[in-house]
Amino acid sequence: MNQAPRYVGLPLLLVSVIFWGILPIALKLSVDFVDATTLTWFRFVVALVITLALQWYLGHLKQFKNLVWSDWAWLLVAAGFSIGNYLTFAYCLEYLAPGPAQLYFQTAPFFLAFAGILVFKEQITMWQFGSLIVLAVGVILFFHPYLSLPESEFDRLLLGILIVQVSSLCWSGYAVMQKYMKDRISGNNILLFIFVVGVVVMLPFSDLEQFADFKRWEWSVAGFCALNTLVAYGCFAQAMKYSTNLQTGAMVALVPIFSFLFTFVVAMLGWWPDVIQADQLDQWQVIGIVTVVASVILLQIPKRELIRILKSALRRSRKELHSGL
Repeated sequence: MNQAPRYVGLPLLLVSVIFWGILPIALKLSVDFVDATTLTWFRFVVALVITLALQWYLGHLKQFKNLVWSDWAWLLVAAGFSIGNYLTFAYCLEYLAPGPAQLYFQTAPFFLAFAGILVFKEQITMWQFGSLIVLAVGVILFFHPYLSLPESEFDRLLLGILIVQVSSLCWSGYAVMQKYMKDRISGNNILLFIFVVGVVVMLPFSDLEQFADFKRWEWSVAGFCALNTLVAYGCFAQAMKYSTNLQTGAMVALVPIFSFLFTFVVAMLGWWPDVIQADQLDQWQVIGIVTVVASVILLQIPKRELIRILKSALRRSRKELHSGL
């Protein structure tokens, strides 16, 4: 993989991570007027309509004509993984608070890295392996307040952990299928198929009567959630063509950090104070944030290139210092 495609993939991944980081705020605002399944169905419907129109306009729908039966089977697998991720993560929140749920979902980057090695034969260097360990340490430090829960909650905690691991595996499976199918069909067409299946599967479990009572503000929140799905997964689908599973998984580890940062900003601005409250970070969580960000950078930039960048920066600093003298 040469440098140019990698640096195309990184901005796309960053957009996905930022939008996923904002999403929990919108979902939190939506809980008072719509249930999670109905909102997810609505998100899929909006994403389906826009994606279908875009693919038709670009003339990309003809790709479906070239698929063989095995390709359709793999598309169904991808759709199953994606819908399974949506539903199981929503279900795990009945047993886990959002903080612990985000913590235990952070196995996804490691599942994705292992899948890259096993399925796509991606090579992992000692530099990347060490960065992956640093990433794990950073995640633990960031989430350490959630590691100690009362023993009385152990059974619910264990069940919640099992469910969220299913969600994590489903998300990783979807990401693997997205990358596996990229040479047969475009990422947007894969998403189009997933949206179609999701709309059909979730319709019987959705309460469409809730939409009749929506106010303008509630439509705005639901609309943002839908556009969030379209942008985040659209960018993610394109990024998977250029990034390795290891790089992708590392970027996903930034989602909870962005979630905290956006929540902090919203709380600081005084928006929706009855719904959105920011947690205070202790010193270990701050160290965890720095560690996660540093490890993600190390995983994205090869060792030789990082050394070259550092040497170049050092030379420029020396020149500026000498010119100042």
